Amino acid sequence: MDQPAVATISAQKIHKSYGALAAVDSLSFTVKPSTCFAFLGPNGAGKTTMMKILYGKAKRDKKAGTALSVLGFDPEKHELEIKSRTGVVPQEDNLDVELDVLANLKIYARFYHIPGKEARKRIDGLLEFMELSDKKRSRIRDLSGGMKRRLLIARALLGNPELLILDEPTTGLDPQVRQLIWDKLRQLKSQGVTILLTTHYMDEAFQIADNVMIMDQGKKLLEGNPRELLGKHMETWVLEVTDKAAAKSFDHAGKKKIRREDAGERVLFYSNDPGVLSKMAARLAAGQYHLRPVNLEDLFLRVTGRKLNEIQ
Repeated sequence: MDQPAVATISAQKIHKSYGALAAVDSLSFTVKPSTCFAFLGPNGAGKTTMMKILYGKAKRDKKAGTALSVLGFDPEKHELEIKSRTGVVPQEDNLDVELDVLANLKIYARFYHIPGKEARKRIDGLLEFMELSDKKRSRIRDLSGGMKRRLLIARALLGNPELLILDEPTTGLDPQVRQLIWDKLRQLKSQGVTILLTTHYMDEAFQIADNVMIMDQGKKLLEGNPRELLGKHMETWVLEVTDKAAAKSFDHAGKKKIRREDAGERVLFYSNDPGVLSKMAARLAAGQYHLRPVNLEDLFLRVTGRKLNEIQ
């Protein structure tokens, strides 16, 4: 009988406070090997703080019942052991702009004490994997934003990490580059790499994450497979009405089958019956509505609220 795989990350009741601010408030979660786990939450939710705790850049508060294991190690006691087996893609670009692509990777390979011939072999393979082979002699300042993000991922993979941590990896990138990065992350999962991700793109989490945790103000609100969470907590269809005056005509229509939600200048009508919503849409003019399947962003906004956090 096969034994269950040991978790890549096991976190129990993790706390982190800065004065009176509880940046991380009793978070517990488990990340299985060869999966992608995504932290979702508004600005100030505690996502990046939790990531820093995992790879030893920030220390968790000492409280009863708290425990943390990353690749079998406690980050407070074995930071270097974790870092040697982890690749990190930071939110901000920190490449050396005075050097070309190849030199950036060669310098980083030295941190892992990779011999010269082996380093060149890995670098060539990673540049090909990230579709950057023709840019190896290009200076960083001449690369596009998408190329820099792909290079950061290639750099993070130089040490053959078991765990890859990505903080907002595709922010500001065009759809073609985002799709390419998603494909590469899927390939890495299939090769046994565990991926930890923070993102503000709900479609990104839905596409590549096996499990997501929605956070707000340091606390966990929901956790699970994104498709299963949608099926459990949301209706299947939504009619977005952009004309609030027109939406008033539906105030008393089909209340048993429809959930109404006001969202600024829009009114949203949710239902498991697309036929009911289609009949409502037929009474509206073109440009006044959008009928679509519910997505992860709808769930995110339902549980975190539509108002901006005070912490930005």
